[in-house]
Amino acid sequence: MRADPATDWTRVDIEALRQHLIDMDNVTLRSEVAAAEVPEGAVFSVTSDDANVVASIQRMVTAHAATMDDPSGWRYGAVATATGADLTVTGDAAQIRALGFIGAMTVGMHHQAHHWAIATGAAPHQ
Repeated sequence: MRADPATDWTRVDIEALRQHLIDMDNVTLRSEVAAAEVPEGAVFSVTSDDANVVASIQRMVTAHAATMDDPSGWRYGAVATATGADLTVTGDAAQIRALGFIGAMTVGMHHQAHHWAIATGAAPHQ
């Protein structure tokens, strides 16, 4: 950011990036995932008994599904639940089932740009 003269320092929000990284940590390490096969893919029920982790799950899963239809034909849909969220991913069933929930959440080369957008105040989840 410092090397870019176009950086709008009034919008920079490194704390928002930190909060997003906390959400990623909660979803990756502190949630439970149950997978069920559906035609052409899977439904991943992501849950927790911890209210903070439930909030992280709901933010991450619904935001990811809203922005991540994959160019290879995968489709994502999410529904918040009382204890987290359900993520449905359809497309190449064998790949989806093999990758599982975390794999489906990491497909694509969007993370660096996504984190940059958060840090520079672009608010990509809204």
